Amino acid sequence: MTADPFLDSPADTPKLPGSGRRWLGRAKWMALAILVVLLLYYPVGMLVVHAVNDDPDFTAGEIPQGQSKAVALAAALIQREVGGTSWPANDPFFMPGAALDNMPNYQHGIQQALARFVTELADQLGRSRGSASADSDLTEARGLLNYPHDVWYVSSASLAANSETQYLKAMVKLNSYNTRLAAGRAVFEPRSDNLISTLDRIGKDLGAASNAIDQEIDLYAGDWIDLNADDVFYYNKGLLYANALLLRDLGADFQNVLDERGASSVWTRMLDSMMEGATLQPLVVINGGPNALVEPNHLSSQGFYLLRARTQLEELIDILQK
Repeated sequence: MTADPFLDSPADTPKLPGSGRRWLGRAKWMALAILVVLLLYYPVGMLVVHAVNDDPDFTAGEIPQGQSKAVALAAALIQREVGGTSWPANDPFFMPGAALDNMPNYQHGIQQALARFVTELADQLGRSRGSASADSDLTEARGLLNYPHDVWYVSSASLAANSETQYLKAMVKLNSYNTRLAAGRAVFEPRSDNLISTLDRIGKDLGAASNAIDQEIDLYAGDWIDLNADDVFYYNKGLLYANALLLRDLGADFQNVLDERGASSVWTRMLDSMMEGATLQPLVVINGGPNALVEPNHLSSQGFYLLRARTQLEELIDILQK
């Protein structure tokens, strides 16, 4: 007997009772799961990405004979902050790091301190005299570290080199310079005039950081909700932290100069002031009124250490000029 094709067609196949309801239920659960993932994506992602490393004992490890400890520290700091840690300052909106602000400002402060140090290396410390040609590795590293900190792969609707790529290239150039220095094919001049020039420019950077604190306190002190206070605080924290580490190891490079001028004790006090300001860790940064009984002013606390370090820098310059 031949089967009736109309009776056997899929359209006439009876559906199982409740199958539509089960499909609708599964769709609702899938939608709920997607909603939960989206709600958790940013907060959980931010917790995973966030890392403010202010370890005061951070070093570059063992340094080969003849290399600069400060240069090795600069390269190691780039590796830690860029190669071994996220760099959320340039994260696009669809990445959870884009919602962070404390960590990006902290890393920006570190980058600015590194850029200043390498600029001084290229202009002063890494050349015999002012009239001598600049070292090619240091010149390239200077340009790379002065690259904007918030550039992703696309900038102003065009393709661009991202910030991390540029900073890691600078690290390679610094290591190359240090390798050549140990081999006698590069110059590092531990002279007092070079040190004075470097300290003077770092002091000006600290002065600008102090001015930013002063402006923030003048404008918003006493406001419990000051969304810019933590930006200022963490930028200065990174600036102080990187400068403290760099100057600690630069002091080792210039140990003979410091000993000859009797400046070692003031140098140590300056480093302590910087690191004390760099390792303040308030749970929430508050820009309270200067005379407030309850609400603190963390910017004022940081500014105290910053100004003390700057005063000690000026004292060091006076000692070295004698």
